[in-house]
Amino acid sequence: MTVESPSATATDLAHGRLIPVTVHFDDLDALGMLHNARYPLLVERAWTELWQEHGVRFDGDWASAGDACNVVKELLISYEAPVTRPGTYAVHLWLDRLGTTGLTYGFRLCSADGSTTYATGTRVLVRLDPGTLRPAPWSEDFRAAGRALLRSER
Repeated sequence: MTVESPSATATDLAHGRLIPVTVHFDDLDALGMLHNARYPLLVERAWTELWQEHGVRFDGDWASAGDACNVVKELLISYEAPVTRPGTYAVHLWLDRLGTTGLTYGFRLCSADGSTTYATGTRVLVRLDPGTLRPAPWSEDFRAAGRALLRSER
C-alpha cells in the first residue's frame, strides 16, 4: 500500500459510472482506516444502486429475480491507499467483459470527484437459472444496459 493516493487519468474517467458512497465512522478499523472488508461492501452497494436504475433488483424471490439471480465467481482487490476519514467517496464502475452468462466488472473506490484512487479491483459474476442453479444467459435488456458500461480496448 502506498502512502500517496494514485491520481486518476482522463482515460480512467472516460468510461463507466461514478456512484457516490458514504464511509461511516464505524466502517473504520482500530487503526482509523477503512476496514478491508468494507471495500467490497461499498462496491456491492454502488452496483446495486446502478442496476436498480435499470430495473434489476432482488425482492426476495429468486424465481422472479431475473438478472439479479447471479453469484460471484471471483473477486480481486488491490488496496492502493488508506481511507482514513468518514465522508462521501465514490465507486467508479465499468464492465471489462460482457459474456453470454457471465461478466467481469472493474471498479475503483475513489474520491467523490473520481480524481484519487484508494482501491481497484475486478469481480466476475455468473447469471444463474433459479431452478437449476446452472449458468443462464443475461436478458437482452440487461445486455443493452451493460454495453453502455463496457470499457473500450486501449
